Amino acid sequence: MDDPAGNEEIAMKAKAGITWLAMVALSLGATAAWGGENTFFGARAQRRAACAPWHMGYANGAWGAPIAVVVPPTAEFQTHWGWGVGNTRVDTIDHQFSRNWPGPAQGGRPIFRGTPSWPNDTDQFGYNYVRGPW
Repeated sequence: MDDPAGNEEIAMKAKAGITWLAMVALSLGATAAWGGENTFFGARAQRRAACAPWHMGYANGAWGAPIAVVVPPTAEFQTHWGWGVGNTRVDTIDHQFSRNWPGPAQGGRPIFRGTPSWPNDTDQFGYNYVRGPW
């Protein structure tokens, strides 16, 4: 004898199990997608960004202030090009824009160096990579 209630119960348990697995998979995928500070480089970048300014101390010649070049939030490295032997290096992009605006800056205006007449590094042009918000 077939028990229709038993088949429905098995089907319901199977649907519940599949739903549970789908929720777990989606939550793990969302964590990996959001996870800037959950990666090794993201955690290190967050620590370094707390201790250093986002600019290299040089102003862009056209604007008189550093320019933030917004890159995708998944970008982790940048290349600094320098003139001379062995002066090209790869470094992490530490700073990241947040969605919250903290308000107007307090205190005096920082003093930036201008682009030298004969620059010897790309840092001296006043363009700085900053990762976009998650």
